[in-house]
Amino acid sequence: MKKSLLVSAVAAFAVVAALVGVVQAQKDKQVIYVSSAKASYAASPTGGVSMQPLVGEMDKGAHATFTKFAPGYDAGMHTHTNDISIVVVKGAYLYKDEAGEKRVGPGEYLFVPGGHKHWSGGDKTEGAIFYEQGSGKFDTIPAK
Repeated sequence: MKKSLLVSAVAAFAVVAALVGVVQAQKDKQVIYVSSAKASYAASPTGGVSMQPLVGEMDKGAHATFTKFAPGYDAGMHTHTNDISIVVVKGAYLYKDEAGEKRVGPGEYLFVPGGHKHWSGGDKTEGAIFYEQGSGKFDTIPAK
């Protein structure tokens, strides 16, 4: 029962997130095209992370970015206030929570609900490039 509810929730989130992107593009009346390989990644003040905004503004609300983790990047244990969806493009996004570890590779999807305590990082050799979509303002809250 819980598993089917979670699958339904993830599917509903994916549909809503896609619609948010479509509505934003329709509102702006423009086509958006960005190659992850040729993106202009801006370094994060925390180091080890750089991002290319795609849709929305991550410091204000719902957004999408290409995000790059440097090889061996360690984000530590943390949570986010809002839900985050990730699709890896290159390298590997490393993820760990109380259920275990996951190595999320190219073409694979990961959904992290807001408030869920986890660790994340980049592959030690390649790091990671991934598409990230947030349901609201992005934040990282160190776990205690």
